[in-house]
Amino acid sequence: MFSKTIDRNGTHALKLERYKNYNGAIPAWVADMDFKSPQCVIDALKKRVEHGVFGYTAVSDELIEAVANFIKKEHGWSVPKEWFAFTSGVVASLNIACGILKENESAITTTPIYPYFLSAPANMKREVTAVRMREIEGRWSIDFDEFEKHIKPNCRMILLCNPYNPGGTVFTKKELLKIGEIALKHNLLICSDEIHADLVLSENVKHIPIASLSPEIADRTITLMAPSKTFNIAGLQSSFALAQNKNLKAAFERSMGHINGGVNLLALTAAQAAYEGGGEWLQNVKEYLRENLKLVRKFIVNNPKLRLLELEATYLAWIDCRALDTDPWKLFLKGGVVLNDGKSFGEGGEGFVRLNFAMPRAVLKEVLSRMENAMR
Repeated sequence: MFSKTIDRNGTHALKLERYKNYNGAIPAWVADMDFKSPQCVIDALKKRVEHGVFGYTAVSDELIEAVANFIKKEHGWSVPKEWFAFTSGVVASLNIACGILKENESAITTTPIYPYFLSAPANMKREVTAVRMREIEGRWSIDFDEFEKHIKPNCRMILLCNPYNPGGTVFTKKELLKIGEIALKHNLLICSDEIHADLVLSENVKHIPIASLSPEIADRTITLMAPSKTFNIAGLQSSFALAQNKNLKAAFERSMGHINGGVNLLALTAAQAAYEGGGEWLQNVKEYLRENLKLVRKFIVNNPKLRLLELEATYLAWIDCRALDTDPWKLFLKGGVVLNDGKSFGEGGEGFVRLNFAMPRAVLKEVLSRMENAMR
C-alpha cells in the first residue's frame, strides 16, 4: 500500500514547489507523507464534493464524538464535547494561544524547536524565552533546573511540544508531572502541541496528554491536536484545541476571532471520516514507518560521522552532522536531497538536519544513497 511511488508533480505540493529549481533533488523536508490518505477519507470527500454546495459549515456533534472516541481509544483520555474549539491548524492555534497573553506578559519554551514556537509569540508582539534542551543518552530532555531559572516575573505560559519536534522525544509521566509542577508553582498556563501524539513509533513508550494527568494541570492547559499528521491530510487545514477551564477556552476563542475564520468544510468531512474509519490505515502506516526508521538507523551506523538522536515518535529523523565540519544542509542539497536545515529550529540546531522518512522505501533508499555519496 505504501510502497507505490505517487507522482506529486503538477499538484503544487509545497514539498516540491519550494525547491523546484534544484532539478532532480528529492524532497525529504516538510512534514507530510508521500502516501495516499486512508480510503475512507478519499471516499467521504468524493461524496461531499458530489453534493455540490460548499457553504459555511458548522462542526457537527458526529465529528466531535468521532474525535473523542479516537482519543479515548488511543490515549485513554476522556474529553467532553464542551472542551473542543476547532481551528484551521496547529500553527494558527499557537498564534491564537499566544494572543491570550497580555501585552506585558511573556512565554517560555525550549530550543531547538519547531520554528513556529518562536515566531508565534513574536507575531502577537509577545516575548518568548527559549531554554536549550539537553541531550541525555541520545535523547532530547528538558533541563528543569535551567528551565525554571529562566522563568521571568512576567512569564505567563509554557509552550510545550510533545512528542518533541525535532528529535521525537515522547516525554514520560515523570517529566510531564515536573512540567505541571512548575506551571502550578509559577501560576503558568500550558499550551501543549500534541500534533504527533498518534505517531509514536517506539514500542516501549506511550504518549500521555499532559492535561490527562490531573484536574489541576488540565485547568491551566490548552491541548492542541489534529488529524493532519496522523492521517496525512495536512493540506486540508484542520485542528482542534481542548480546554477544561471554561474561562481559558473563552479566552482562546476570543483570540481566535482575530485570526481564525472557521474550518474548511472538506477538512471537517475528512477529519470525521479519518477518526471514524482510519484506525487500521494508521496502524499499517506506523508499521511501515518503523521499517523505514530501521533503514535510517542502519545508514547512520554505516556513516560514523553522523549521529541519530533516539526517535520515539514522528517520521522526522533529527541527524547530528556536526562532525562533518561543513554546512550539512548545503552538502546534501548539492548531493540531490532537500532536508530541513537545523538552524531554522533555533539555538542548538546548528549542524543538524531533519529528514522526513515518510516515503516509499525505494525512494528512501535512494535518498540515503545520495546522502552517502554527498559525504564522499
